[in-house]
Amino acid sequence: MTVLVFGGNGQVGQELLRALAPLGQVVATTRSGTLPDGTVCEVADLGQPQTLPTLLERLRPSLVVNAAAYTAVDGAEQDADAAFAVNAQAPGVVAHWCAAHGVPFVHYSTDYVFDGQGTVPYREDAPTAPLGVYGTSKRDGEDAVRVAGGRHLIFRTAWVYASHGANFLRTMLRVGAERDQLRVVADQFGTPTPAAFIADVTAQVLQLPGQLSGTWHLTASGHTSWHGFAEAIFEDALAAGVLTKVPVVEAIPSAEYPGSALRPSWSVLDNRKLRRDFGITPPTWREGLKQVMAELTGQNAAASS
Repeated sequence: MTVLVFGGNGQVGQELLRALAPLGQVVATTRSGTLPDGTVCEVADLGQPQTLPTLLERLRPSLVVNAAAYTAVDGAEQDADAAFAVNAQAPGVVAHWCAAHGVPFVHYSTDYVFDGQGTVPYREDAPTAPLGVYGTSKRDGEDAVRVAGGRHLIFRTAWVYASHGANFLRTMLRVGAERDQLRVVADQFGTPTPAAFIADVTAQVLQLPGQLSGTWHLTASGHTSWHGFAEAIFEDALAAGVLTKVPVVEAIPSAEYPGSALRPSWSVLDNRKLRRDFGITPPTWREGLKQVMAELTGQNAAASS
């Protein structure tokens, strides 16, 4: 079985290469043709959707997982064409190829498809109303995958982070080691979700019997603010020895955070459907953080040995 993973160099993509290995031969793609460790892989530019069918015809995968996305939320406001090419048009092209060849297609979406005005966790059937180009392009990508008509699994996730890559956790650890005080937004709420958990659930679901198709919310459980997440990061980093000192974290409103794109203030997703359909019990976001911090501790120990 050949499993094709678009976006093998991203946070989720790197974890998928590990988690999907038991399913068969995993073939990764990146736009540059190399993975973060320097390994050569297939080239796929989702910014040029018309080039993708040629790649798919050559590789003839048995399963396709799309972990590639244009994720620069502010950048999307200035480069909408690129965001829509990668996030909407490319998934549609791949989904149509998969539908025509009877190949299951896994696609990841985001909490940004909602307007963030809710007060209870969003269910999968809640009306979408994205605030900006990024969210709109991801919403259109979901629609394109559904319209294609094949077996698809769309997983919406949120606040993704890992012990590698560019993310809030690593930014906080880097900046926190340099400064005595930080200012972090306290009026946006969501669920920090480890990339490894997303990849592990994907692999688990794909090995289950049955042919379910649809949309699920794939996040950890519970919620916090970015300010709460930052404080938890520093608390756990200090306890794990990842940092020897931590800064004071000042809570600020979103209005004081510069950015050209509006961001949803409430990004909490209801993951009960994931539990019901697949028997999966997500960890709390604090449990997830401790697991990722343990990975960082292990990496630091290996680097110093």
